Amino acid sequence: MFLPPDLRDWVPANHIVHFILEAVEEIPESAMHINWRGSGSAQYPPSLMLALLIYSYCTGRFSSREIEAATASEVALRYLCAGRRPDHDTICKFRNENRVLFKKAFCHVLEIATEMKVLKQVGSVSIDGSKMLANASKHAAVSYERAGEKIAQLEWEVETLLQKAEAADRAARETGLDIPKELELRHKRLARLKEARAVIEERAQERAAQERVEYEAKLARRAQREAEGRKPGGRAPQPPEERPAPKEQYNFTDPESRIMKTRSGFEQCYNGQLAVDAEGSLLIVGEHLSAAPNDKEQLLPGVASIDPAHRQATAVLVDSGFMSAPAIAQVEAPAAGQPPKTVYGALQRESHHRTLAQLEAQEKEPEPLPAGASAPEKMAHRLATPAGRKLYALRKQTVEPVFGIIKETMGFRRFSLRGKANAAREWTLVCLAYNMKRLHRLAQHAGGAGQTTPSWA
Repeated sequence: MFLPPDLRDWVPANHIVHFILEAVEEIPESAMHINWRGSGSAQYPPSLMLALLIYSYCTGRFSSREIEAATASEVALRYLCAGRRPDHDTICKFRNENRVLFKKAFCHVLEIATEMKVLKQVGSVSIDGSKMLANASKHAAVSYERAGEKIAQLEWEVETLLQKAEAADRAARETGLDIPKELELRHKRLARLKEARAVIEERAQERAAQERVEYEAKLARRAQREAEGRKPGGRAPQPPEERPAPKEQYNFTDPESRIMKTRSGFEQCYNGQLAVDAEGSLLIVGEHLSAAPNDKEQLLPGVASIDPAHRQATAVLVDSGFMSAPAIAQVEAPAAGQPPKTVYGALQRESHHRTLAQLEAQEKEPEPLPAGASAPEKMAHRLATPAGRKLYALRKQTVEPVFGIIKETMGFRRFSLRGKANAAREWTLVCLAYNMKRLHRLAQHAGGAGQTTPSWA
């Protein structure tokens, strides 16, 4: 026999599939989307479908058709599904309808980690973002300027066709021109292009409203310095521009995704955000998805994505892209029932090379802050202390490797779903799969190579 009657003989005792099945069994059915009527196509246990998706994402399978094919060819998946083969439509529908379940499972994994004593209730976190390709082509996009040019051209063509229709039905028959069909086609294109320009204009107004808060804060700081008899320093801030830039784009395939600069050039992307435990476990304790091309407005959402029931952050480690004085003030404001938070963020990109003078200065305390120091001066002083440097050094050792594992080891670089809400659901599933994979590794180290999972009940 090629395979024994019991597939457990072909799946090693320390295989991750056992860990996933045991963890999923602990999730209550109340969080699952279940067809209690039993109507429609073949029914599968929700726990089986959840375990199937988690294992597939752990092993680099993200397409529902690839997952369906693997249930017939991979022994571990045949064991997980007990010989059943959910079709790709069922897999895709389950993934689309169970965002609440993925969130519950994400929290459940963190509960397991806490019971295993690999995740502390209180500690520091690292927050960062990375561009993930959207399920859209950057070539199926139009810029604000180009959309205006095309609208003018199409309106002229519509007017010309109407004149032809009124003047010469015979000419239309001779040339083979189907005027009603051509008019319908151009009206549809006009509607889509006008919608694209309206969305771009709305985005520009939202961006201007956000930038105006910072603009007014800069004006207030300059006025205060002038009132104190000090020079304002630097150029006067410019008010935000409410009109869109000519090159701002709208994508027809996935309108909510944005053109973002990546290492391989400009691509249609979403901005995946993570909050990672900086105390050694490398578990993701918070996640959310943004359509913003940079991280400047992501500090508050990043901190808000961390459930205090699983992690209460004391130090928040971010790079220079997150620096925003108003956001830092809000994060560090006292919160009832939670320990005080302190943000550690670089003011600018720093070279990895350290001179001898910098190495010698690392053990020295910086000079005391002058009275009335600005927020950037306070942050620079905070990072100049030996304790601050040591703590901030954990950022690149924690959150950046997690993105590397997700992209390189798990192979997730492009979303399968379109639209921000759908992509956010898939991002939660990716983070859940990473945490399950990471926790399985931590359980093996804690219990020995032959143990599948420690008892967390």
